[in-house]
Amino acid sequence: MASQDSSNTSTLTDFNAIKNLTLAETAAVDQLILNELSSDVVLINQIGHYIISNGGKRLRPMLLLLAAKALGEANDHHLVMAAVIEFIHTATLLHDDVVDESELRRGQESANAVWGNAASVLVGDYLYSSAFEMMVRTNNMRVMEILSKTTTAIAEGEVLQLLNCNNPDTTETKYLEVIARKTAILFSAATRLAAVISNADNSTEEALAAYGQHLGVAFQLIDDALDYKSTTEDLGKNLGDDLAEGKPTLPLIYAIANGTADEAKIIINAIKTGSREAFNEVYTVVKNTKAIEYTEQCAQQQAQLAITALDCLPDSIYKEALAQLARFSVQRNS
Repeated sequence: MASQDSSNTSTLTDFNAIKNLTLAETAAVDQLILNELSSDVVLINQIGHYIISNGGKRLRPMLLLLAAKALGEANDHHLVMAAVIEFIHTATLLHDDVVDESELRRGQESANAVWGNAASVLVGDYLYSSAFEMMVRTNNMRVMEILSKTTTAIAEGEVLQLLNCNNPDTTETKYLEVIARKTAILFSAATRLAAVISNADNSTEEALAAYGQHLGVAFQLIDDALDYKSTTEDLGKNLGDDLAEGKPTLPLIYAIANGTADEAKIIINAIKTGSREAFNEVYTVVKNTKAIEYTEQCAQQQAQLAITALDCLPDSIYKEALAQLARFSVQRNS
């Protein structure tokens, strides 16, 4: 398998440099997405285009394409799977915003804020259905097995998160189980699918799946930290949204365990009531207990595990891009 000289990797100094490595493939995926969103039901087109075109890094499809190119090349089936991954991700966003009663998504009004909950749920269902319709075209039972298990795990993660809401007794282990299923599994599916479609051996498939899983956990942990250190403009959603929803994220779990009794009581009450009004008090406790630093440290450990998993790949600029994405995931502010 031919690979480019890794000496070229010094040029990958920002996210745009990595995006440039898959420009042609990403353009083809975007066109495929637009084609698949063409429905004679106008509202489906409106909402689908709104959320898919409304910003977003296209990170999950990019991971699939970079992994495919690190293994040789991205073929037509890789492009279809990249579009499928984005459809599934978008469907989860539509459903999440309804469940969480979110008003902002990527700095804009969420789809449910514009069209209402019912329309958002139904269009999310449409995107899920379209994704499965597209994956059938690969005529690959392994692909369908992976994505079926992935969507099941995502749904389980959503339900587990719902059970944890307003529960200050949620442990770090239980929380990590939620994000492993709800968030990281789709990262893992993207990189695993790249290996499957490229006919990589089993050890390479498992290593790339592990890369995606660790990266996904790191990504979500940084999201947790950003809810207490970013800005609404950078984050693209209202600060304190997780607190208002009663979600016991890792900074809160750590602060409860490591704060004074009075500090723990502040956070416990805020989680129980889902109180945005308590944000400033909670922020002070989170800061005093160094819960943000702890969360970032956990994310960095996961990012390093992701990078180590890439040892299965031959040296190339695409391998280095995957490693850089892991590094960038823990350095971002949005």
